[in-house]
Amino acid sequence: MLGEFEYLLLTAAVRLGEEAYGAAIRQEIEGATKRRCSIGALYTTLDRLEEKGLLKTRMGEATPQRGGRAKRMVRVTIKGIQAATAFYDAVTRVSRGVSWEANRIPVP
Repeated sequence: MLGEFEYLLLTAAVRLGEEAYGAAIRQEIEGATKRRCSIGALYTTLDRLEEKGLLKTRMGEATPQRGGRAKRMVRVTIKGIQAATAFYDAVTRVSRGVSWEANRIPVP
C-alpha cells in the first residue's frame, strides 16, 4: 500500500504529464496540500518509487533557463497507476458513509 506522500507524488506526476519533473511536482503538491514540500523528501520518494517500479525517471535536456542543468523527468508506470488506483479505492471504501461534519469534536 502506498503512503499519502507517495500517492500525492504519483498523482501530481500523472496530472503534469510530459511536464512532470521535480520542481513542477513539488509545486503541484504544495498547491494542493497548502503545505511546504521539501525537495529532499521529494527526491527521496522519487528514488523509492522508482526502485519499486512505480515510476521511471530520465534526464531531460539541459536548458539555459536552468543554468545549463537538466530536468529529471518523471513518468508513472502501469504498476504505479495500479498502486495509486488501489490506494484511492481503499480511501474511498473506508470513507463511505462517513460524514466529517457530523463527527467534529469541539475544541475547548
